[in-house]
Amino acid sequence: MPDLLIELFSEEIPARLQERAAEDLRKLVTEGLVKAGLVYAHAGAFSTPRRLALVVEGVPHESPAVREERKGPRFGAPERAIEGFLKSTGLTMDQLDLRDDRKGQVWFAVTERTGRPAAEIIAEVLEAAVRTFPWPKSMRWGTGNLRWVRPLHSIVCILTDEAGSRVVPVRIDELTAGDTTEGHRFMGSGGFSVRSFEEYETRLKRGRVILRAGERADRIWTEARNLAFAHGMEVVEDRGLLAEVAGLVEWPVVLMGEIGAEFLTLPSEVLQTSMREHQKFFSVRNAASGRIERFLTVANIEAPDQGEAILSGNRKVLAARLSDAKFFWENDRRTVERVGMTGMAEPLATVTFHGRLGSMAARVGRIAALAREIAPFVSADPDMVDEAARIAKADLSSDMVREFPELQGIMGNYYARMAGHGDDAALACEEHHLPKGPSDKVPIRPVSVAVGLADRIDMLTGFWAIDEKPTGSRDSFGLRRAALGVIRLILVGDLRIPLGDVFRKAASNLGAVASTPDLEDLMSFLHDRLKVHLRDRGIRNDIIDSCLAMPGNDDLAVLARRAEALNAFIGSDNGANLLQGFRRANNILVQAESRDGRDYRSSPDPALAVDGTEHALFQALEAANPAIDNAMETEDFGTAMLHMASLRPPIDAFFETVQIDTDDAVLRSNRLRMLHRIRRICLSVADLTRIEG
Repeated sequence: MPDLLIELFSEEIPARLQERAAEDLRKLVTEGLVKAGLVYAHAGAFSTPRRLALVVEGVPHESPAVREERKGPRFGAPERAIEGFLKSTGLTMDQLDLRDDRKGQVWFAVTERTGRPAAEIIAEVLEAAVRTFPWPKSMRWGTGNLRWVRPLHSIVCILTDEAGSRVVPVRIDELTAGDTTEGHRFMGSGGFSVRSFEEYETRLKRGRVILRAGERADRIWTEARNLAFAHGMEVVEDRGLLAEVAGLVEWPVVLMGEIGAEFLTLPSEVLQTSMREHQKFFSVRNAASGRIERFLTVANIEAPDQGEAILSGNRKVLAARLSDAKFFWENDRRTVERVGMTGMAEPLATVTFHGRLGSMAARVGRIAALAREIAPFVSADPDMVDEAARIAKADLSSDMVREFPELQGIMGNYYARMAGHGDDAALACEEHHLPKGPSDKVPIRPVSVAVGLADRIDMLTGFWAIDEKPTGSRDSFGLRRAALGVIRLILVGDLRIPLGDVFRKAASNLGAVASTPDLEDLMSFLHDRLKVHLRDRGIRNDIIDSCLAMPGNDDLAVLARRAEALNAFIGSDNGANLLQGFRRANNILVQAESRDGRDYRSSPDPALAVDGTEHALFQALEAANPAIDNAMETEDFGTAMLHMASLRPPIDAFFETVQIDTDDAVLRSNRLRMLHRIRRICLSVADLTRIEG
């Protein structure tokens, strides 16, 4: 079966759009082929700055013939029903079949479609894909109506099999598909024709174009590390920048340059951020001193002077950028030396956090007050927490953070130390922002944790108070991220914090700024985020729900430990079988209580035990009950469930040999009280009625 090769050749596609665009091309074309009956074997999509390419292997020569039967109205049905059926099928009355059915005769429509050549289908699918391509932004050029992210110059579309290759006849406005493309803009040798994907990729590489983005990234990283190592240095890893730069060049050439000596005193984070954001440079660190001293740039050409002219120009531009950074750094230092961190924070009084939640300064005050409340729960000194909270946002007023917002917190750490604050307060300026995502490291210093929790909880209660909650995919204020931060700080630190009380304190801190938030709804939101977090750790939703139903579910650390223990227990044979025993006991008890109009809470009388298995169950319950209670008292859920597992054999034996619903009312009542005891013991760990399956 033939293989299909498509290339859409254009002006430079922005690097950030390339990976998604390649996947969109693959999806649009392959889904269109399958819908038309061309089921393929494999598809691969590729991108460079100037092209999107797609290879689809194992495309049938033509779509299969299709015979479709549709059942219509019964014989003698109203004329309107018949007309509607004919219209929907495109047939006439004499083309319908009348067949016997279970309830009489029914009209059937039989339609047959012959197969269509693959080239004809591909032409239609490719034109539709190009005209409806989901670019975030697109443009028109020339006199045509076609829109593309950048001017589209040519299209390659060929089918290749054992007999050779042939061009698929595709015409889109003024563009006609062919089998010709070209290599590198500057180092290529002009246009060339291709007959297969293998030849296409080989000829591109000969024309100084590496088709695969992953291969370009690997080449950049290998050359960068080797070049740095040769000078006794190391490259600062930056996977995001690596992926971006791989989308800027078709033939990467790595060059190393030096940073001017006058800039080497800047913090390494400032150097790295400035070079990455403005120039797309990699930072190179002195392996001995740890100081960033050089940069790596990736050119798109093999220059005859080994890149000296390129590096010279880059050094000049970099010097201008770093001069700005140095000015910001020195200006901020003078501010800190003159007025300290509290003085640097004063302009926050004129910065609006949110129109209905007051200024940033007011928010800082709320964070400080709440952090004091949280301090005892994280074993932090309240005064130190207050000090850290009041300076944690000060760097928002700095020139450096206004220029590079991603340095917020990092610069606060530097400036706090300059102002004479100790390690705890200085690090809290940086660490209270962490974690920023599900994989970020989580701070464990008590002061940082207290400020970080207060920051996020104030944000959550504030936006709940003004009814600005996340809806669907919209989360303008990052409240899901804030909730996940609260969860991870608590779970990693195994912190015992009654969040209900903390939320109420945070709400009271809002004062007249906002209305009282629905804290029950806020807790439910936090529980939903916890469910997502625990589900990612392999814990089922129904197990989490069974733990959420227990008292004290605002203590997330206990809630998570309970869910983990229950998940492991239910996953074992003993746990699964005991769950069945609990369900049987609960079902019998619920039915009896409903029928009798009473409960069976009182303790069973062992003297009324008749059967040996009944005696054995009494003894097992007597032994397990205090052990389970003691384990639950110390929140050792794993041990509690281990003792519960010991009840499985006597419960199984009891149900196999003892008749609960006996005619003897005294024995029946006693046995139902025994079932109630089993239910009470099992429900002390979690609400097992919520476990599915």
